[in-house]
Amino acid sequence: MRRTVRISRSAGFGLLALVAVLAFAANVATGSVRIPLSEVLSILFGQGSENTAWSRVVIQLRLPQAVTALISGAALAVSGLQMQTLFRNPLAGPFVLGISSGASLGVALVVLSGSAGGAAFLALSGTLGHVFAGIAGASAVLLLVLFTSRRVPTLTLLILGVLFGYATSALVSILLRFSSAESVQSYVIWTLGDFAGVSWSQLGWLVPLLVVGLAVAGFCVKPLNALLLGESYARSMGVGVDRVRVWLIASTALLAGSVTAFCGPIGFLGIAVPHLARSLFQTSDHRVLLPGTILLGGILALSADLLAQVPGSSYVLPLNSITALIGTPVVIWVILSQPRMKDSFSR
Repeated sequence: MRRTVRISRSAGFGLLALVAVLAFAANVATGSVRIPLSEVLSILFGQGSENTAWSRVVIQLRLPQAVTALISGAALAVSGLQMQTLFRNPLAGPFVLGISSGASLGVALVVLSGSAGGAAFLALSGTLGHVFAGIAGASAVLLLVLFTSRRVPTLTLLILGVLFGYATSALVSILLRFSSAESVQSYVIWTLGDFAGVSWSQLGWLVPLLVVGLAVAGFCVKPLNALLLGESYARSMGVGVDRVRVWLIASTALLAGSVTAFCGPIGFLGIAVPHLARSLFQTSDHRVLLPGTILLGGILALSADLLAQVPGSSYVLPLNSITALIGTPVVIWVILSQPRMKDSFSR
């Protein structure tokens, strides 16, 4: 029986890896500019194309966008998995601690302030300006969460995280009220989410940040499994719950905060993907869930980005709208197929 389960899980990972490769290839091969598949393959394999514009589109636009979608989807999914396990709450996600709200506040302060810095941001849209602002905002909230995490129990920290999110959202609303129409429009466009604005040079910053966050998540697999049965059980097994909680919060902040800073606040992936992984692999063992969540997160992000680009047309749909349309049916299906969803956190 165990061998059958092991084989089926291996087959599942193989299938997910294949789907991820196909989704990545579809993202690179399609877009508003129609490029023959043979030309796309020729460009990707270094043979180039007679049409230099096609080479620029594939190498400088589509390829970094697909890489960004793949790693960002994986990062948001893993951060959601960690938060759901830490708080034993099936509706917890990467935004539950207010980290992403802090990143949004940092960007809002720059874009909506009406200062010379805000004007410079508008002029440099798509550069690292909003990234530094987002990281600064996320870091500020992270320090606040880490400061309180050692003084309150986990459930209280969850409530405080939600309150931090409300507070930052309130500050953003105040800034919106007193900002110019152009600044508001720029900020609203950023909040829609977009993988296309990340260049190769920005990926040089984003990829290391996410790799570190995913590595920390990997080292926390055993403590996460112990936390499935509660903090008291984890302590009885010798797990330093307070220390692990700090590492999980730092990992989530690094993953979700970095993605938000570079791509905007992208919702629903962090909530939906962990449930989909649990349902697919029929386990709550994080040794299985972590790689499964990484693959599924990348696949769903690539799929959402592909749909948002509306291949064959010049239209671009809001990425957050697509992730919500994909994520909502997933969560509803999981809820209906597992009426006692809480049981999935202790199997």
